[in-house]
Amino acid sequence: MIAIITIILYNIFILTGKAFSFEIRADEMYHIIVNSARVKKDDNTIKTVKSVLDRAGKQYEFYFTQYAGHATELAERLTESGEKTRIIAMGGDGTLHEVLNGIKYPDKCRLGVIPAGSGNDFAAAMGIPEDDIKYAAQIIAFRAPTAIDYIQLSTGTRSINALGCGLDVEILKRAYSTGKRGKFRYITGFFKSVFSYRPHTFEVQTDGGKTRRFNGLLACLGNGRQIGGGIKLFPRSRVDDGFMDFLIVDYISPAKSFLAFAKIFFGKLDSVKETTKLRCKSATFLSDEDMTIQAEGELYEVKRRQRISAELVSGKLKFYLPHTEHLV
Repeated sequence: MIAIITIILYNIFILTGKAFSFEIRADEMYHIIVNSARVKKDDNTIKTVKSVLDRAGKQYEFYFTQYAGHATELAERLTESGEKTRIIAMGGDGTLHEVLNGIKYPDKCRLGVIPAGSGNDFAAAMGIPEDDIKYAAQIIAFRAPTAIDYIQLSTGTRSINALGCGLDVEILKRAYSTGKRGKFRYITGFFKSVFSYRPHTFEVQTDGGKTRRFNGLLACLGNGRQIGGGIKLFPRSRVDDGFMDFLIVDYISPAKSFLAFAKIFFGKLDSVKETTKLRCKSATFLSDEDMTIQAEGELYEVKRRQRISAELVSGKLKFYLPHTEHLV
């Protein structure tokens, strides 16, 4: 009797295509792209992440970057099929930026970050602490992803946190030249840049409205809340509200610019009279001269009179966040 039942069950499984399989579905695998300049294969951070995912019964694979731009190439290869994919960036804002820009189909991807870089502004604003890798891994393992927004430039570049031009780019260039990490390098870069910076004249149009002309010290678009290791340019920004925050600071004089940026640096943005703050779904800007823009700290060159458009892609990216209170 047992033999007959076994044969019957076996034939049912074969005929219905439901025979037992131990293959892992593609959308159940966690692909973790690691910035190997910051995290080595034998680091305790890797061991911690493995321990959390093992206890959660998750399947995963690590990919270690070998050169600048490799994270983008890896993300592109992992998502080229168009199937649902889980990708985790293990590094800082730059690694997250590279990964986002490599994803072929953002609406098919579940993205997360384990902050382990020199700058972790997006993670920090979202409540993912860089000093607690275990907790960051637990968010990936146990929470469902949340739909958030990102910024799409006409050049093809995507930004999840913030992008801009002006004094912040000059500070970044000087900060990178020090080879150091943390907020202090931005402070040093600020003091070296503020009195020598020459402002850009550019035109801005938001949501197809009137074109406005500025002689700008700083111009930034934000989806996240902060840049530069904790400078809260957009303290009330949300990543799921369908709007970008546009901040423009007019140039006055070296001394007044120093005071204005110092206020911004220490979170006193509302006390700076020379600022223009807008909320928009799209924006275009055009400079009278060559300039550099930054997105998550990555630098891009823009030619004189090259019109750049930015559009908010709303709710099309699923991201692993600790809880929704951090969106408020």
